[in-house]
Amino acid sequence: MLFSKAMEWSSLAITEIPNPGTGEAPPGSEGVLTMLKWLAWIVFGLAVAGILITAGTMMINNRRGEGGEHAGRLAWVLGGCILAASAGGVVGALV
Repeated sequence: MLFSKAMEWSSLAITEIPNPGTGEAPPGSEGVLTMLKWLAWIVFGLAVAGILITAGTMMINNRRGEGGEHAGRLAWVLGGCILAASAGGVVGALV
């Protein structure tokens, strides 16, 4: 009995939640979108720089036998690249 009442109330609550749809940007949001585009450009620039710095460090330290230690750093840089590239898709999936 308690379970059936809980299901009844939950189905009632679920049907009353409004669907906001895709919505529209508020007035004056062009500046925020411009800032987000600049931020994305900076992040991708840092990603390229991070890969090049890691590669350079690996090449220099390879002569000393320490080149393999930087593979972990490269994995973190590439993980950040994947996260930055998928940020729009992740937010789109959550909204």
